[in-house]
This record gives sequence, structure tokens and C-alpha cells, in this order.
Amino acid sequence: MADASHLESLSRSDEVITPPAALRRAARMQDLEATHRYSIEHNEAFWAKVARELEWFRPWDSVFEWDYPRFRWFIGAQCNITVNALDRHANSWRKNKVAFVWIGEDGSEVTVSYGQLLRRVNRVANALKSLGVGKGDRVVIYMPLTIEGVTAMLACARIGAIHSVVYAGFSAGALRSRIEDAQAKVVLTSDVTYRRGRAVDLQSITEEAVGGLAYVEHVLVHRRQTPQGTLRDLREVDFHALVDQQSIECAPEVMEAEDPLYILYTSGTTGKPKGVLHVHGGYMVGTYYHMQTFWDIRDEDVFFCTSDIGWVVGHSYIVYAPLVAGATTVFREGAPDTPNPGIIWSIVEQHGVSVMFTAPTAIRLFMRYGPAYPQKYNLTSLRYLTCAGEPLNPEAWRWAHQYLVGAGAWGYVTDNWWQTETGGPCLATPLCLDSRPGKVGKPLPGVVADVVDLQGNPVAAGQGGLLVLKRPFPHFFRTVYGDPERYEHDWGRIPGCYLTGDVAIKDADGYFMVVGRADDVMNVAGHRIGTAEVESSLVSHPAVAEAAVIGKPDALKGESIKAFVTLRVGFEASGEMRQTLQQHVRHDLGPIAQPSEIDFVDKLPKTRSGKIMRRLLKANELGLEPGDITTLED
Repeated sequence: MADASHLESLSRSDEVITPPAALRRAARMQDLEATHRYSIEHNEAFWAKVARELEWFRPWDSVFEWDYPRFRWFIGAQCNITVNALDRHANSWRKNKVAFVWIGEDGSEVTVSYGQLLRRVNRVANALKSLGVGKGDRVVIYMPLTIEGVTAMLACARIGAIHSVVYAGFSAGALRSRIEDAQAKVVLTSDVTYRRGRAVDLQSITEEAVGGLAYVEHVLVHRRQTPQGTLRDLREVDFHALVDQQSIECAPEVMEAEDPLYILYTSGTTGKPKGVLHVHGGYMVGTYYHMQTFWDIRDEDVFFCTSDIGWVVGHSYIVYAPLVAGATTVFREGAPDTPNPGIIWSIVEQHGVSVMFTAPTAIRLFMRYGPAYPQKYNLTSLRYLTCAGEPLNPEAWRWAHQYLVGAGAWGYVTDNWWQTETGGPCLATPLCLDSRPGKVGKPLPGVVADVVDLQGNPVAAGQGGLLVLKRPFPHFFRTVYGDPERYEHDWGRIPGCYLTGDVAIKDADGYFMVVGRADDVMNVAGHRIGTAEVESSLVSHPAVAEAAVIGKPDALKGESIKAFVTLRVGFEASGEMRQTLQQHVRHDLGPIAQPSEIDFVDKLPKTRSGKIMRRLLKANELGLEPGDITTLED
């Protein structure tokens, strides 16, 4: 495990951006410090108050039990998350309120009300029951970002089955490993997904993945193409042929609060995928709370999340939390720059999107094409733009602030940090808090976070260290599916703390800057430097769209810095440009942070969720296999 306790922050920026006064006055959370203090000092009362806003079959006997490292929330309570996501609204004035607007890459749209969504989910739930799926069975969903994919998730939850969504685009091997680990009884898939105008064959990938797995009893295929393709495996069943004949009535399964809701596998670059398990009760309460208070969602809002159901953001903030909160959510299948780089902003204008959740990777993609595209559209409905997934570098923050929310004239840009394991945000800058570009913000209510050394001792303000969480909250994951020892290991490496694997710096005012993964720290001539800070410096140059940085072995300095840079449209790679960027970093951060080498590339290698794969860059540079690069996970 890397020691990041001597990580240096080279940035000299102390910029502070205040949220627009009208937005701050109207925000649900008015005082983060007071709310956070109450949530920690009166932790059980705080979460019980949130939970009472929702419907339960049976109330809890006690709120919280912690037998370190294992814990339980709402002990004795019975619920089903779909009752709060669907029935609660379908039986109210929200029955005809729009729950989802789905948009295809070709511009097609499907709009579904809460009443319609409940009926759709019940049909799919009954279809799964007709295939023998019941409470506790695992169902793998390998479907694109479609209404059918979302209803499949909700249908599993409705009948108490445990769903595991696999991003539609993972290879047959990746899909198979997840099916094997979950011992899935049924797999749901689609014939194709669409990306950049191209149809990607998911049915064949699924067919290969389930080959020889006798415990997979059925493969339910959502056929989208016209004319329809054939069903090639004896286990394959047509989705609509089975679903459309089902009843629109399906009683929700009564679930214990701690019963599993879903397994979501994190996909590291090496090793066995980690099956993060979330439960019905606590996950419902925690993600709903943040939807209400951090995202500040109201009944009149239109929420747009650019993630995918294959990631935790899609689980929490496309599917479950917006529905529990009664929101209207827009989501879109396809690339964010296809059919043109302005498509996202045309959707914001057309649908009056008021709150948006996207990734820093997407912001940097938009930067690459320049401000002309968002400037074509009226974005004044967009009052709140939030980012998570990787550190939001200051230049990307400023660009979004300037061109997407009118430099604060009508909206606000904020960052937030969380993981698959946490289910929802932990560190953030809500509407009641000033932004400090480059810093993610402060702990949200219920979260106790710190920056520590390898022994668990808090480091001094402004000094780098390991980011840890010191107590569980309701939406924190319960275990690693089938591997409880791995879960306990994450709580045991630093006593009394959950080790997140990220490196951070906390300033004197309590703002956190998440620098990146612990294995992304470079040691240059005795100076420990985070890759994110050098990357942010490069991106702050007007010619740079995106950058990745690695450390290379150096006989004199220990490590030297090598950068991989993607230029914005209109700029060309050259020796002069290389020198310009080196001098830019030198001026910005000092000579110790100047890259010794810069390679210009058309694109950077990324995970399916958009995170830069620095390990792969380093392995290629050193002539090694990715698995030969030691990381925190090893």
C-alpha cells in the first residue's frame, strides 16, 4: 500500500466561487456544518427522521447495530424499495407525472409516467416469476440504457430477486465471470445496443458467455432490430412475447430491510471483480436523502443523468433515488457527442433540464469541441450541474461554470466524490457551500471522513494522505458477495477505518481535494506528487482537452514525469507545442512538476465508465503487462 502521507500540493490557487444568492436561499440544506454536526451527534435520530418520510410494511425495532466491521440499519423493519419508487407515487397525484424520458442516439423518445412504469415493471416481474425466479435468486442484466433495462432492474427488486447489471459492452469473458460469481439463474439481454450510429451485437456476446453454464436456465432477449433476429439458443426467450402477456398486477415481495437488493461488480484492471452488495432498506433511505438535499430535487425539476445503468451512478441516480423522490428523469443511450457535439445541450434546452449529473470526463470532452456548441442553446433552465467519477480539475470546473451555467448568472457547478461501495455521495459542495475549484468539498451529513497516514493517524492540514471513512451510513455496502473476507480486509488494513483506496488532502477549512488512487502518486526527487494535479495544470492550457500522467523509473530522480496529451480541436501537435506545455506546467506548479516527456495522442485509454487507465499507459511504457504494475489492490 502506497504511503501518501508526504504528498505535496503544488497548486497555488485559492479561488472561491459563491453560489448564486437566489439558489442558495432556496436550497433545502441551508447549513451544512450544523446539519452534519447533528447527523453525527444524533446519528440514529437523524436517519430515523429521513426513513419516516418513506413507506414500510413494518417499522424498525432499532435503527443501527454495529459489530465492527459488520453493521445493520433499520433492524426488524420490512419494506420493498419499489413500493417507494413506484406505488407511493402511482397511488398519488403523481400517477400521471412523467417518471422517465428515454432518448435514443437516433433521437427517438419514450416517455413513461409513474402509473405506466408501475404497470410495465409488474409485467416484467410476472414474466420473471413465470421463469421460476423468486426471492434471493440472482439475475444478471446485460442490457443497454433503455426503459427495458430499467424495468428489468425494478422487476427483480419487486419480487425479491437480486439483480446484477453488467455494462452492455463488456466482453463475453467479463460477462461470464460475473454470471459465474453470482450463479445467475436467468440472464436478460438485448440483441443490440447502439453507439456512435453502430449496432453492437449483445446477443452473440451473451450466447458465448453462458455457454456450458447449466445453472443459467433462461436468457430473456429484448429484440430491438427490425426485422427481428432469430433466437439461437434453446434457453432464449423473446422479451416482449413473454412480458406482454403478463398481468399488470404484481404484489411486491415483503423484504427485510437488510435483504440484498443488488450486486454490482467493480471492474479493476486485474484480479477478480469485486461484487459490491447493497440492501433494500438502508440504500433506499440514504440515496433518497442525498437526492433531496444534495441534488436539491423538487417536483418541478427535470433531472438529467448522463451515466449508465451499468455503473453505480446509474443504479442510484437514474433508477432508484430519483424514483423514490418522485422526480422526472431524462436519460439517453449513446455517445455524448453523437450525432453532433451539441446534442446534450439540445436536450437540456428541449426538456428544460434544471439539475444535471455528469462526469469530469464528459466535461473535458465538451471542452475539446469548444464553447460554440453549448452557446447555440438556451441553457438558462440549468440551475445545478454536478460532477463525479474522477477529480474535477479546476479548468474543467471553470469552463463549465462559464459556458454551461452562465458564470453563475443562472446556475452553479459543484463536485462530489463517492464510490460503488458507498452507494451515494460522501464528499461534496452542496448549494449552501462556496466552491473551491479543484476541491471536492466537505463531508455530507452522516459521513465521517479523514485523511490519515499508514498507521491511521490524521495528517496535518494541507498534507496528503489516505482517504478513509470512519463510520458506516445506511447506503454503505454490506459485504463483498461470496467473499466476506475481502470486505473485512478493507475495514482492517487501518484499524477503525474503511480504506477507500484514494489519496486526498484536507485544507485548514475542512475542504477535501481527492488527488486520485493511492497508486497514482509519483515520487520525483523525493517529492511525492499526485498525477491529478499535473494533469489539471496541463488541462488548464487552452490547447489541451485531456491529459494523463505517469511516473517512469529514473536513475537520478527516482521517477520522472511523462504526460500523454489530447489536444483540443484546432491545435496541432509539434515540438513547439511540447515545449510550450512543459513551460506552462513549470510556471504553474514549479520545476519539480514539469513533465520530462510529452506524447500527443488521439485518445486516452479509459475504463468503460470513463476513468483514465494510467496503469495501462505505464505498462505499455515499461513494456510490461498491466498486471505487473503493483497497486493498492495488490
